[in-house]
Amino acid sequence: MRILLAEDERDLNSIIAQKLTADGYSVDCCYDGAEAIDILSYTEYDAIILDIMMPKADGFTVLQKLRDGGKTTPVLFLTARDAVSDRVRGLDSGANDYLVKPFSFEELTARLRVMTRTSFGAASSVLTVGDLTMDCAAHVVRRGGREIALSAKEYALLEYLMHNKGVVLSREKIENHIWNFDYEGGTNVVDVYISYLRRKIDGGEAQKLIHTVRGRGYVLREETGR
Repeated sequence: MRILLAEDERDLNSIIAQKLTADGYSVDCCYDGAEAIDILSYTEYDAIILDIMMPKADGFTVLQKLRDGGKTTPVLFLTARDAVSDRVRGLDSGANDYLVKPFSFEELTARLRVMTRTSFGAASSVLTVGDLTMDCAAHVVRRGGREIALSAKEYALLEYLMHNKGVVLSREKIENHIWNFDYEGGTNVVDVYISYLRRKIDGGEAQKLIHTVRGRGYVLREETGR
């Protein structure tokens, strides 16, 4: 999942970004509300973490701009403002969740999982396609009972495919969701990681789950037809 983190405390911003990246998320960081508004005007995210008290534009303003633009991206307010009135205002203004500093990183990631699960219409943290399962809370992937070890980026790619099972995803769409602005790799990065996943997920299996749709992209589904 690709996340925008808007937090003006640079040390905290860096720590959160590092932990989320290690957890398999692709993270873009910014440090004030005006920058967040600008980035959100041309980039799609799976979730947004917003501080409320930011320079140039506060979190409420950023959220209002986002919602006025018709975007329903899940938003979590991460703030030191812990009054009930602040929480009520945050949720009533269109935020999906509200977490008060200091916070537990485990709680933050759990809340992110709930938000993204809801936005993708998933009923639980366990995703299933055929005999392939992914436990998003435990970060465990199994096929037919066999546990599969994945790198953080492989896991993120598979999670995105599973959330969109049956949907053909273009290379551009996949790249935009899995890699952030800092990526400087090759143009065939999606193809490379798809090949990694195929070896681990479909290698030795009669039923292939990852399919290429010529001229369009990739899809995760049980049937073998393209």
